[in-house]
Amino acid sequence: MLRRISCEQVRRGMYVQSFGGSWLKHPFWRARFLLATPEDVAHVRQSGVPWVVIDESKGAALEPAAPIETRREPAAEPVRRPLPRPAPRVPAGEQPEDPRVENRRRAAAVVSRSKKVVRYVFDGARLGQAVRLAEVVAVVDEISAAIAFSPRTLLGVVQLKNKDEYTYLHSVAVCALMVCVARHMELDEREVRELGLAGLLHDIGKMGIPEIILNKEGRLTEDEFELVRDHPEHGYKLLMQADGIGEAALDVCRHHHEKMDGTGYPFGLPPESITLAARLGAVCDVYDAVTSTRAYKEAWEPQQAIGRMWSWEGHFDRKLLFTFMQAIGLFPAGMLVRLRSNRLGVILEKGRRSALPRALAFYDARERALIEPEVVVLRGDLGGDQAVSPEEPGLWGFAPWEETAARLIHGKGLDLAA
Repeated sequence: MLRRISCEQVRRGMYVQSFGGSWLKHPFWRARFLLATPEDVAHVRQSGVPWVVIDESKGAALEPAAPIETRREPAAEPVRRPLPRPAPRVPAGEQPEDPRVENRRRAAAVVSRSKKVVRYVFDGARLGQAVRLAEVVAVVDEISAAIAFSPRTLLGVVQLKNKDEYTYLHSVAVCALMVCVARHMELDEREVRELGLAGLLHDIGKMGIPEIILNKEGRLTEDEFELVRDHPEHGYKLLMQADGIGEAALDVCRHHHEKMDGTGYPFGLPPESITLAARLGAVCDVYDAVTSTRAYKEAWEPQQAIGRMWSWEGHFDRKLLFTFMQAIGLFPAGMLVRLRSNRLGVILEKGRRSALPRALAFYDARERALIEPEVVVLRGDLGGDQAVSPEEPGLWGFAPWEETAARLIHGKGLDLAA
């Protein structure tokens, strides 16, 4: 039986089913657990949550209140309740808080809490402790909810990491990227969670590498690099010791450094042996790594990073890499794309203030004819145009493409007859 009680009424042996109030404001990662110790009880009582729901079928029940002696009391004075106050007005000349500020605050809270749990889990793995599934699934679910609410905000916040917290926030970032792409692909919630969990745990094997090597600023020696190359297999063995870890997490942990041309590690797998989850893990892992400041390198700008990744022949599944671009709303400047409107366009440089990507549409793909160039915003919804596929410039007669794209972008026009 479920019963709602105040925090002051909780006692040892009760099973907490849920908490009242905003999930951002209570300090608990798990919403369901047994109050097993006096410290657990004190933690709930001091938490500041408005109320608690307990499950009396799984733990101690609320003790009935002592019977009250029945006696006639004098009629009480009517309770005079104050009239509700009107909502405060924003003073003249001031603006209400931008909703984007609240979104960013929410995202920052999720990232901060996620980092703490990942640090705890990873440090435990360094000491030989098995991963407890419930703890990491809670992180994935929080990140997934934040991605569903405002993906650009969360991805923007998690990208802001310094080199000292890279190991933990990198895992949070890869989880968020995996979830973002999974939702873009319209996978079901079970698959979204599995891919998010895979992203969160993909680098746990690095807990077997000495920190002096992980944070080394100079070039690694051959022996040091061999230790680093062992981390996928070390992580795989760590996860195999944990209960309930799914195949996707095991696979991504072990194979996220494999490449489509067979030159990856640890096994040099051919492309047909690399699963979709591992291919996606490779894309998300590299993108976050190259856009982060590390002990030995500065971060690349996101559009620069995605352009370089697109140029690496044989590294990634290119179809999946383009899906990744669609999901995060970022494409290499100068790329030729087909738009949903059946026009061809060239991706423009990302401006400082433009959150959404833009393309210069210049060609009707159905009529195979030039049109008046138009700058279009590429949105992720039905309110605007979208990039639906990358196109090979030579197949459309646009070679050499770099020169053609430059002429378009600078408004010099094209003469295909020439």
